[in-house]
Amino acid sequence: MIIVPALLTDKPADLERMIRQAEGFCGLVQVDIMDGKFVPSKSISAADLAKIKTGLELEIHIMVEDPSNYVVPFKEAGAGRIVFHLESKDDPAEVIKSIRAQGMQAGIAINPETPVSKAEPFFKDIDILLFLSVNPGYYGSKFIPEVCDKARSLKGRKDKPVIAMDGGLKSDNIVMIRDAGVDLACVGSGVFGKGDPAQNYRALTEMLG
Repeated sequence: MIIVPALLTDKPADLERMIRQAEGFCGLVQVDIMDGKFVPSKSISAADLAKIKTGLELEIHIMVEDPSNYVVPFKEAGAGRIVFHLESKDDPAEVIKSIRAQGMQAGIAINPETPVSKAEPFFKDIDILLFLSVNPGYYGSKFIPEVCDKARSLKGRKDKPVIAMDGGLKSDNIVMIRDAGVDLACVGSGVFGKGDPAQNYRALTEMLG
């Protein structure tokens, strides 16, 4: 399992600081985008991200009502992959098509209460399935362990996409998440919270062996 630092902020200066820190210890980050409608909080924009030049791979997790409107701006801001919510207003097949048309990888995210079966029809069309293990939109939210059952339910499936989990992932649950069959662990406050982010990242990585 790979640890992917997750960047969530509404301040462009903080976004740049976290990106510069992450450049020192990883190659891929997830940038969380919120519109203040789909989730209560609002974050930085594609225009903010576009001003920051980085060699990091950028995965964009868009927690928004209308993901189709975010595809081109984030492609122009340097994104290589966009993960959107199945619960959003737009037709998932059309969003996937528009992401692919921009030459990016596509992913679907599902909230804790959404069953895996809702995402299964799109498995052949997506690169990644992201399980939210918190109620989305708040930094440092409480981890919902039952979400690991979703990952376990897909173990051994040859047709499944890459499995990711995001929300409340820390040192006390990271091994359980790996053992559930998760491929990518998106970690926000567990990396950028207290202490040195590089040290926190290395400590989590070491726990995984």
